[in-house]
Amino acid sequence: MEDSGIYIIITHPALPYRTIAEDCVSMGIKMLQLREKDIPDGELLRIAKELREITRGTQTSLVIDDRPDIAALCQADYLHIGQSDLPIEEARKIVGNMKIGLSTHSIVQVKESLKKNPDYIGFGPVFPTPTKAIADPAVGTELIKEVMSISNIPVVVLGGLFPENISSVIKAGAKNVALVRYFMETKDFKGRVQIIKDKF
Repeated sequence: MEDSGIYIIITHPALPYRTIAEDCVSMGIKMLQLREKDIPDGELLRIAKELREITRGTQTSLVIDDRPDIAALCQADYLHIGQSDLPIEEARKIVGNMKIGLSTHSIVQVKESLKKNPDYIGFGPVFPTPTKAIADPAVGTELIKEVMSISNIPVVVLGGLFPENISSVIKAGAKNVALVRYFMETKDFKGRVQIIKDKF
């Protein structure tokens, strides 16, 4: 991926999946990730294929979280995996040459992940967040500067981000941000995306 500003993660959205995907395409969002941990496989695949149908041939890349099988079946642009998911080398046996992003939660993990040649890394949570059932400790804004200085690939900064604290994250050097609750818990998705776009 290239530095894209806003990275959208769909999880328990207030709007239909299709609506969010169509809005992302119309607003020029470059990265759209489907992250649903508790949807049955058949339904997850159906949603993934619907998002692929909408984003195919557009500037919006589709990312599937955690599931190399679903990513391969829907022909996603990217697979995103976490520290406790399949190792990247094993995931590649399923998705082939598909681009892969890795989650990181510390400087040590960033350095180890960079050795595995992912296409980008996620870093966070910057601030405390209840988005995940088992949350990692907040890393704060100071570590963003260090990560940006050592990473030779794009970094997506996330975790507890809202309009009131996003400026401190951008000031620390973040070029890609994901605001999960702020974007997912509203019917005014496009309005909120524009607010954050204006911050950049």
